[in-house]
Amino acid sequence: MSTSTTTHRHRLVHELAPFAVIGGIGYLVDVSAFNLLRFAGDPGLLEGKPLTAKALSVTLATVVTYLGNRHWTWRDRHWSGFRREYVVFFGLNAVGLAIALGCLATSHYVLGLTSALADNVSANGVGLALGTAFRFWAYPRYVFRGAP
Repeated sequence: MSTSTTTHRHRLVHELAPFAVIGGIGYLVDVSAFNLLRFAGDPGLLEGKPLTAKALSVTLATVVTYLGNRHWTWRDRHWSGFRREYVVFFGLNAVGLAIALGCLATSHYVLGLTSALADNVSANGVGLALGTAFRFWAYPRYVFRGAP
């Protein structure tokens, strides 16, 4: 095995654990905010608007995960400027959000699965897993790049 392959694997393993922890915190923020917006109270603030609730919950989680990933997961990566990183990070999260919203919209509006469980499985299960895989691939390439 070549040195560059070993180095790449080591970096991947080293980055995956903190990414998972930060992602877990972001997940808790996202799912909690989504469910509070949809179902807290009678009726919930956004009970009939699952896509709006998901967009707001992901936006809040994005702020949390940017700070965690910048200051922990990829803290040793070169800073390319807060504004650039933040804009690209939010752009990539918009793609992740589109994936989750696509799953939620398909489940809720196309398939007619409108229960709290169905909305959570589609948005916070399937959609989040697919979006997370995309983000783990994209962040180190486009946001937290290596030293120049």
